[in-house]
Amino acid sequence: MKKLSILFVIISLLLACKTDKKTTDKVKEDTVSKKALVSNEMMESAIIYEANIRQYSPEGSFDAFAKDIPVLKELGVKIIWLMPVYPISVTKRKATGDTFVSEIKDPKEKEKYMGSYYAVSDYRGVSADYGTKEDLKNLVKTAHDNEMLVILDWVPNHTGWDHKWITEHPEYYTKNKEGVITDPLNDDGTSKGWQDVADLDYSNAGLRKAMTADMKYWLTDEDIDGFRCDVAGEVPVAFWEEAIPQLREVKPIFMLAEAWEPELLKGNLFDMCYGWESHFLMADIAKGKKDVKDWDKYIEKVTKDYEKDDIIMNFTENHDENSWKGTVKETFGEADEVMAVLSYLAPGMPLIYSGQEYGLNHKLKFFEKDSIPKTKGKYFELYKKLKDLKVTNPALNGGKNAASYTKIETSEENILAFVREKAGKKVVFIANLSNSDMTNKFSVDYKGDFTDLFSNKKITLEKDTAVLGLSKWEYMVLVE
Repeated sequence: MKKLSILFVIISLLLACKTDKKTTDKVKEDTVSKKALVSNEMMESAIIYEANIRQYSPEGSFDAFAKDIPVLKELGVKIIWLMPVYPISVTKRKATGDTFVSEIKDPKEKEKYMGSYYAVSDYRGVSADYGTKEDLKNLVKTAHDNEMLVILDWVPNHTGWDHKWITEHPEYYTKNKEGVITDPLNDDGTSKGWQDVADLDYSNAGLRKAMTADMKYWLTDEDIDGFRCDVAGEVPVAFWEEAIPQLREVKPIFMLAEAWEPELLKGNLFDMCYGWESHFLMADIAKGKKDVKDWDKYIEKVTKDYEKDDIIMNFTENHDENSWKGTVKETFGEADEVMAVLSYLAPGMPLIYSGQEYGLNHKLKFFEKDSIPKTKGKYFELYKKLKDLKVTNPALNGGKNAASYTKIETSEENILAFVREKAGKKVVFIANLSNSDMTNKFSVDYKGDFTDLFSNKKITLEKDTAVLGLSKWEYMVLVE
């Protein structure tokens, strides 16, 4: 009997070891799987999507957005950037312009104003307007199941006036000469106009530690894959040099800076920055204020200013541009389509803002509930076509080992032409960036046989031979 008992114990131990090994292997497998979502290879062909949860659906919820993640997969989206999902401060909540909700007398009118996404009252919470943390976890899991990352919009420069730090750690904030916490100020001491938030003081070591800990929480506890950092250039580079390496120790992450400063991409800090310069340049070209020569100067400048593994986010729209300045159509006019295509063909990573894929044609309200259209049309098909090329052809790689960009000379100064090349593949972009028809044939200084991505026509380019003609704002994407 004693021998049988010993034998039973041995068998139990062996089975337990085998089970433990399976569990360990499963954990390792899951970890590897999650790590594989963030990789240099992914960045080469990635498309990023800015999700405005509040306005994405009539419900304005995590669940409603999560249902559409497979639709975003059709567009080749690899990175979902969620605009701030945190609880919003009630104190000094803005209504419109410089009006505060507290100034409104009518209770029903007050209820309309939900406040700025960027007036955060709790860095570790979620707004009940969008759902629960469980709902957010489901969104993240759905994204991961569809091989997409989820990054949170992080607001490091300021908090809402209801944040507990205001009373528990006033030393974390910038103060005026009277010792009173201030909203963010310009260099001359005037307000930036963000009176609904309190400015943080990064000379305080306690703040830096607390901010880093709150960011880590989302990586360790909620399986988030990185951050888009609001006004990252307003926060000292020294903080990013302190915080980001700690975040990268937790897991592989993707970091986007709402900034243009090249120093923010040095030494494995941020992976990508905003292409503000290219956005404003494309808008000026569309308005006839700038031309192809200015685009060429821009390419020369970014080649000089940024390192080879720096990624620039190209966009024709984002939440700021849409809500405060106008729609794509208002910004680009008849050049809206060619600029969308250029944002995919130029070096970098293209951005789609909520509603762009459905031809969003109105300015989304910023402080109130609104909604985007959901009818697939011209733009959905355009983005699908561009996705097919972007994700399959290395000549459009735009990550840390991007495809080359070479200008092609043409016989007309308003014709932009360039070739992207990598791994033996070539894609040529030729566009009439003017409001004048150039239906008379012009020449390009390039040779080769191609197929036009959109018309599927065979195009032969002969050096110095006039073979092409384009109407105003017309373009060609030629694939070898």
